[in-house]
Amino acid sequence: MSASMGAGSLPAPVNPVGPIVYTNQPETSGKAIASLICGIMSYVILPFFAAIPAIVLGHIALSDIKRSAGRLKGQGMALAGLIMGYLGVVLIPFILIIAAIAIPNLLRARMAANEASAVGALRTYERALVNYGAICPKNVFPQSVTNLGPGKGDCDGAGLIGSELASPGAMRSGYRFSYTPGPADNLGRVMSYTVTADPLTEGTTGIRHFFTDQSGVIRTSRGEPATVDSQPIQ
Repeated sequence: MSASMGAGSLPAPVNPVGPIVYTNQPETSGKAIASLICGIMSYVILPFFAAIPAIVLGHIALSDIKRSAGRLKGQGMALAGLIMGYLGVVLIPFILIIAAIAIPNLLRARMAANEASAVGALRTYERALVNYGAICPKNVFPQSVTNLGPGKGDCDGAGLIGSELASPGAMRSGYRFSYTPGPADNLGRVMSYTVTADPLTEGTTGIRHFFTDQSGVIRTSRGEPATVDSQPIQ
């Protein structure tokens, strides 16, 4: 009987080691965490730049977790980041459309506010220049815009406007203001003046240019500095 047992009938060798089982506490995949963070950011602040990394990291994390034999966890986070990334990519065109509509409207609103502020500043100059003649009748109008600013309430510093506007080439709300005294008469009195307001960056901080003089009429123009021949504001 033993002789009838050939070499081909011997039992197969048994693997003494067996399958490798990872028994330690599994670690959370860093790529899964990064995918989730990018997925969240794709909805909060960086839709275009965060959605693609969320998708890439999510796929890599899921592959790593599958091959780790239990060493890595975080499949749920990777899936969440992956899903949010894909949704972020789908939303990008809608976000771009909304931005294309909203940004020009915001820019126009900002320019309109700057222009209104410029007109208000010219009104402030007009009142100050009229009152300056009461403080310093020998001059009527000042030689410099600084004479309207903080001081002792005299001809050198009438205290009629704040220091922001009482400086040559003053800038406020996207506009630059320039005061120019007229020629003095035979008594040395300044009898006329001009004040202009021009956007710092035309088409961005404002569109209209403004002009006023001793007449108290504010005039405006587009594309070029306003002058005494420009149209009065409505």
